[in-house]
Amino acid sequence: MVEIQEVQTKKQLSEFIRFPDALYKGNKFKVPQLHVYEKSVLKPDKNPAFEFCEAKYWLAYDNNKIAGRIAGIINRKANEVWNEKIVRFGWVDFTDNTEVSAALIKTVEDWGKSKGMTKIQGPMGFTDMDLEGMLVEGFGETGTQAVIYNYPYYPVHIENFGFEKEADWIQFELKVPDKVPEKLIRMSELVQKKYGLRPLKIKKAKELLPYAKKMFHTLNSAFKELYGYSPLNEKQIDFYIKQYFSMVNPAYVSIVLDEADDVVGFGVSFASLSEAMIKAKGKLYPTGFIHILKAMRKNDKVDLLLQGVKPGYQNKGIPAIFFSEMMQAYIDNGVKTAITSHALENNKSSYLLFKDYEPRQHLRRRSYAKLL
Repeated sequence: MVEIQEVQTKKQLSEFIRFPDALYKGNKFKVPQLHVYEKSVLKPDKNPAFEFCEAKYWLAYDNNKIAGRIAGIINRKANEVWNEKIVRFGWVDFTDNTEVSAALIKTVEDWGKSKGMTKIQGPMGFTDMDLEGMLVEGFGETGTQAVIYNYPYYPVHIENFGFEKEADWIQFELKVPDKVPEKLIRMSELVQKKYGLRPLKIKKAKELLPYAKKMFHTLNSAFKELYGYSPLNEKQIDFYIKQYFSMVNPAYVSIVLDEADDVVGFGVSFASLSEAMIKAKGKLYPTGFIHILKAMRKNDKVDLLLQGVKPGYQNKGIPAIFFSEMMQAYIDNGVKTAITSHALENNKSSYLLFKDYEPRQHLRRRSYAKLL
């Protein structure tokens, strides 16, 4: 018999976070999230998104053994922006048992309806910076630390409950060339000259900090029309700067500035931590941090995590500037493969530059929705 319990104690939250470790034990494609990071996102006193979000978490028990988990989230800011009454489901994992998955989904639906919501959507997080989208293609591919991996039976369950596709994100694997293509360099130089732009030249990560907030403000304006997005506030921006900028390799970040020193475009990439995170098994200690440090120091694969262009500069070739800069850095550091960030399938301009790098679309994730 399946029983649903709301997460209310520290012990239950730890069990909620650790459940995927057991469910995916031995799976070579699932990249675990660091437990300490999960706690910082899920706890109201740590995550500034709780200023405009409310959330509940539940565990499913099958014969007194944990068999699933799910989060229900109401992002009031996003609902206001999109003029909808949506409850999101996220952090969803379950055994291949429709009793378990059905009970979890129904729990979020009932909570959403009790709050006056008229639609359920997911998998989604608190904001666009959290993991989103259920994997529907690429189950035999290693994921990245920035996206969801799940078993093939997940979407089968969800679709059987009446959910339908609302949006898809796709990712590509790119081959890094021996040298930056001449036409990309020429385009970068032309765009810089035409619009009075320049790439930021730095050597140390701390030199990025004066531009970090400007970068996130550009992100807000660039992403505001994209599916499900709600703008990040200053506390959230500070939260993400603290989380990510201490780990960044400045060579793998390119920021494009105008004559007033404002950020008009950017590309952010990291050395791939996928294999290191799999070895770490979600834990920094006692040895997890060693695997992560090794991956950051020497790696022939990178993950393109974020790219954005300020609306007034879109469709003017700005990505050629930051992409050529990052591509040269990859070549200089022996990188052979780059995994793109997940892009909405209808946002074709976001992956036009990839065509010269033997792109292989290898992952597809889906956001599902259903009226309540």
